[in-house]
Amino acid sequence: MASRTPHPVLDDRALNRATLARQLLLTRAEMSARDAVGHLLGLQAQNVKPPYFQLHARLAGFRPAELAGLMESREVVRMVTMRSTIHTHTADDALSLRPLVQPARDREVNHFRKGLVGVDLDRLAELARAFVEAAPRTMAELREELLREWPEADPQSLSVAARCRLPLVQVTPRGVWGRSGQVRLTTVEHWLGRPAGTAQPLDDVVLRYLAAFGPASVKDMQVWAGLTRLREAFERLRPGLVVFRDGNGVELFDLRDAPRPDADTPAPPRFLPEFDNLLLSHADRTRVVAPEIKGRTWTGNQAHCTLLVDGFLAGLWKQDGNTLTVQLFGQASAARKEEIAAEGERMLTAMAGGTGPAAGDAPAEPAEDPGKVSVRFASIHG
Repeated sequence: MASRTPHPVLDDRALNRATLARQLLLTRAEMSARDAVGHLLGLQAQNVKPPYFQLHARLAGFRPAELAGLMESREVVRMVTMRSTIHTHTADDALSLRPLVQPARDREVNHFRKGLVGVDLDRLAELARAFVEAAPRTMAELREELLREWPEADPQSLSVAARCRLPLVQVTPRGVWGRSGQVRLTTVEHWLGRPAGTAQPLDDVVLRYLAAFGPASVKDMQVWAGLTRLREAFERLRPGLVVFRDGNGVELFDLRDAPRPDADTPAPPRFLPEFDNLLLSHADRTRVVAPEIKGRTWTGNQAHCTLLVDGFLAGLWKQDGNTLTVQLFGQASAARKEEIAAEGERMLTAMAGGTGPAAGDAPAEPAEDPGKVSVRFASIHG
């Protein structure tokens, strides 16, 4: 039963600073890429490059080669987990988080049942596993193999069922910075050479979620994980947590010793890629996105790269070679633009060729022959 004791209220700015601190976005962290991927419970990775840009925004001295090396050594992998989307996870999390969200993936198959009439899903999983473990396969190859067994089934439904029933990873060179590769799949157990085992205890994952995204409500975590009925876990943990409320009275849970910086703590500009976890992991995103600009990060099905200014969503950006074009949602002073441009140049330099250092928040040093980088401001969005 929830306590009726009044809880302190955290306004959007206080929540913003707390969340930025957990997300390593107030000050770049002296942390390895592997440790950061684990702390953040994975990186949204619908496209290949975003995980690299996510880590550049968060880690001092990050080089793309560091994450690329983890991909090639199989210490991190790309696979479908939370919200049925691709994430980059540490090997340990890949083996234990996927079982946690497997019930949601099983329910997802039900949406495609009309195309799976007569298909034995256990048999499908058995055939698909044998096929992708014999050699990494493209989804088209897997689909064709399954159609041999069920020629009357809907091809797309067969591939969705295989993706949902099996923990499939995208094998390298897919996901490696500076290299290209078609999506080829095998099982996470086969790729890592060890069994998946059991799911991480839900209570442990709640605590990890709060460490990375808190303070947060039950619904916030449900949105992040793509799961339901998590209230019971939060109630079990309540005695060891602190509880707040947001401006709408929603109950927020947090770790007792987690950082909750003063609301006036400076927040430097940060360039985030499309699908950054910061913008996708809460039911109420006003801690980062002002209501009047909600929905501005998408055009149709296309997600845009985003810019944080003073901790809040303030514009969009796109890269064209060594030029960064920034579109702001509102006016900015000349000093603020200089600050944004300096951070943009730092990012371009660090990411050019995958060799340049991020150098914390210090002025960026030239990357290895990156060419001249520049930042331009396009017409301001109203």
